[in-house]
Amino acid sequence: MALVERVAKVPEELEGQVFGQFDAWLKKIERTLNVTVIARDSELRVIGSESAADGARRVLEDLAALAGQGSVITEQNVNYALSLAMEKTDGSIAEIDREIICHTAAGKPVSPKTFGQKNYVEAIRSHMITFGIGPAGTGKTYLAMAAAITAFKNEEVSRIIMTRPAIEAGEKLGFLPGDLQSKIDPYLRPLYDALYQIMGPDSYQKNAEKGLIEVAPLAYMRGRTLDNAFIILDEAQNTTPAQMKMFLTRVGFGSKVIVTGDLTQKDLPFESRSGLEVAVEVLSKIDEIAFCRLTSKDVVRHPLVQKIVQAYETYEKKHPAQEEGRPHSGRRDMREHSRRMPGRARG
Repeated sequence: MALVERVAKVPEELEGQVFGQFDAWLKKIERTLNVTVIARDSELRVIGSESAADGARRVLEDLAALAGQGSVITEQNVNYALSLAMEKTDGSIAEIDREIICHTAAGKPVSPKTFGQKNYVEAIRSHMITFGIGPAGTGKTYLAMAAAITAFKNEEVSRIIMTRPAIEAGEKLGFLPGDLQSKIDPYLRPLYDALYQIMGPDSYQKNAEKGLIEVAPLAYMRGRTLDNAFIILDEAQNTTPAQMKMFLTRVGFGSKVIVTGDLTQKDLPFESRSGLEVAVEVLSKIDEIAFCRLTSKDVVRHPLVQKIVQAYETYEKKHPAQEEGRPHSGRRDMREHSRRMPGRARG
């Protein structure tokens, strides 16, 4: 295989950020693409096969553009830039990072980190109802929350309503102490966490006391009509078809709705169909409703989370019975066999 040489344009003052601590990012690029990068005469020379050298040059220049915008280069940035280069996908991570939705209470910008997230944010802006479907760590809820708070601050809506079904994740928690709010708060904690981080606890408390921000279980939505509101339904995979229909028919004039869920993490009883699954089938042809499917490539948590999600996706493709949350056929056969056994004791 013939080797070629490419020159990557990385400003000298940004090399430290692009290379990473102890050249960690540079070594990862070299190892992943099987290239050699040499710094010589204020230039970065990339040596490898033609496709590998072109890809490495693109990654280095993408990371330099991102660093030039003032962003801190993370391992997730490097991994995503590498995946874009290897798949020869158009666009750069710096282009994505420029689209800031809002700033957190601490002043940190909130922006999409992948093209899947960018498409999700654009769908939220342009559609009345948006479904964000994907695995854990893809920013479904966090980006929805950022969009809701931005619309609220810009007075595009008069209130924010966040809800999720209060269903136990495979655990029996028993009787929780306290009043009704204390009992349901543990189920809604992830929504509070995102609110506190983006809006700040003081601002949230002030608006909550006025009734402008509401966090409530899905059951509380029945019988209401929600006008001029930004409504987020989280963990929608745990809704029943009847609950999903009830929720979607609450939408009033001037409202925007985001439904988020992960169909691989259902906590419904065995053999129960998720309201999210049914909604995808029933509503997919309505133009005003957007369906955004995020994948393991859009995971923006610790890189290990992305590997875990990918490992489960591979496993579930090989074991579809477990993926659907149904008992293994062998166990069903065993129960049938036990019922047919002569002389079986009856309690």
